Amino acid sequence: MTDFLERISEPKDLRLLSLEELTQLAGEVRLRILEVLSVNGGHLASNLGSVELTIALHYAFSSPSDAFIFDVSHQTYTHKLLTGRNDERFDRIRQYKGLSGFAHPKESPHDHFFAGHAGTALSLALGMAQARDLMQEETHILPIIGDATLTCGLSLEALNNIRKELKRFVVVLNDNAMSISHNVGGVTNILSRLISNPTTSRWMHELDRLALKIPHYGAFFSKQGHKLKESIKNLVSSAPFFEQFGLSYIGPIDGHDLKKMIPLFLALRDLPMPVIVHLYTKKGYGMEQAEKDPIAYHGAKPFDLLTCEFLPSKSKKATFPKIFGQQMVKMAAEDPSLVVITPAMSLGSCLDPMRAKFPDRCLDVGIAEGHAVTFAGGIGKKRTCKVICSIYATFLQRALDNLFQDICLQEIPVVFAIDRAGIATGDGATHHGIYDIGFLKTMPGLVICQPRDGHLLKELLAAAFAWNQPVAIRYPNMETLEPDLPIQKRPLGKGEELASGDDLLIIALGHMCEQALQIREELLEKGISATVIDPIFLKPLDTELLGKCLLKHQRIVTLEEHSLQGGLGSVINHFLMVHGFTNVQVLNVGIPERFYDQGSYSQLLKEMDMDKERILQRILSHFTFHPQPVEKK
Repeated sequence: MTDFLERISEPKDLRLLSLEELTQLAGEVRLRILEVLSVNGGHLASNLGSVELTIALHYAFSSPSDAFIFDVSHQTYTHKLLTGRNDERFDRIRQYKGLSGFAHPKESPHDHFFAGHAGTALSLALGMAQARDLMQEETHILPIIGDATLTCGLSLEALNNIRKELKRFVVVLNDNAMSISHNVGGVTNILSRLISNPTTSRWMHELDRLALKIPHYGAFFSKQGHKLKESIKNLVSSAPFFEQFGLSYIGPIDGHDLKKMIPLFLALRDLPMPVIVHLYTKKGYGMEQAEKDPIAYHGAKPFDLLTCEFLPSKSKKATFPKIFGQQMVKMAAEDPSLVVITPAMSLGSCLDPMRAKFPDRCLDVGIAEGHAVTFAGGIGKKRTCKVICSIYATFLQRALDNLFQDICLQEIPVVFAIDRAGIATGDGATHHGIYDIGFLKTMPGLVICQPRDGHLLKELLAAAFAWNQPVAIRYPNMETLEPDLPIQKRPLGKGEELASGDDLLIIALGHMCEQALQIREELLEKGISATVIDPIFLKPLDTELLGKCLLKHQRIVTLEEHSLQGGLGSVINHFLMVHGFTNVQVLNVGIPERFYDQGSYSQLLKEMDMDKERILQRILSHFTFHPQPVEKK
């Protein structure tokens, strides 16, 4: 069996293959993706569903001069394989020093933008088209969007700015779930083929242009022509929705049929107006299990290549998101006024059990983070409902204005469960949740806290509404301890001393307390004793506890899995400055100001100089100690 994939070193090599060979290539690409992701995990279903459309696009257009701009870009694995990255780097996709699971401009000139958040492709593409036209270039711009893209307000803003005279601008809509259009019956198919034909679209465009030139009556004839065209299209598709924004609609087309797509894309190259090609695809295409359950196989864990069953987890510990999801079910059962909102992250945030049990009170608003936050404010305004907005730290950045204007300024007691607050391992730079404290702490009246374990997470969730103000509870996506203890309602702004010592004060945020206690044990072996405190609250800070500790400590280490710019360290430094603690030595340990790609948790900590060994070295070199000899037993 010929290995056609090995022959493809760049996209133009596709044109050397016949249609039959391209079909075989699609199978080889799909197998390559399956083999690698069975080991690494990753975005499986979306990539299996976009193999043929990616091959067809690369066959018809000339990347990188023709710019492919992927929305979200978690479906770019085929694109990577066809653009010179089918080597050992693909074997390590989503792993340290391997390929990113998203578009990554530093990997290849075929990737034009980093893209890990939905809804950006149309705006970026319009910007590129504007620059292209100003420079009088002849290239094509191709934003490749999904049906979920259209839930983003940013996408609608971009649609509103498309110029009807924009040339060489082809929007590809990969519809794999929303079913924007349905084919019904033979007449529908005939009309759809007529209207979807590029020649017909071009003819209609030219006829409209000529009609407008008729003296006195041109505008009238043009308007009547549009009415006729839209009336026909309304019978068969959602074309008028897109054409109101200046896009000529083509479709729907089978996104797995190379025989249909390749001639279509070739014909589109010369159209004098912007078009949208509506393709329908099936997520998980070619893998039965993924087709039946595309949600489970969206961000797939490693699996058995023969059975396609997920491999069992090596650990039995619960994760922070899992504990959060279980606690939501429990709290919702006890309190009928509890409402939880998520912007399309119900699976990742472990809210599916609550959606199944309380569908009216677990609301998924789609990929619309700003709307999710403002919507939460609307529900919580009268204080008849207790509202929790579950959102990833990296996505909350998209709703900063909504948080300020519609929650904090209004003093509405919405609780934000900020998931993935910390290193995002396999997802890399676009997903690391390490910047949120920097903007959250500037919000007047917003409580910010972080639990060190699963039990404390449950206690903070149980207490948050009693504080009667907006609250942000941040936690990472990692395993944690969950002690079987009674749930007590935490007092606002109170931290805890976890260990006492004389030589050093370590202030550690959230799950970093565990590392702080391990470092303390290492220091004890060197005759250095450390106090470890968990502030729990960044805002309001436990000034009483901190002041008490500063009475006997002039050496302080702050430890956080957050950017050094704006995190725990800056909060403590500000406290020391305001209160005149000028004789204190401080070492801030956190994430340096740069972007970090994907990798395992331990690999990234080491790269950030935040592994236990490096922190210990930094403490010993930063401070001068006079250790007491350790007695040998």
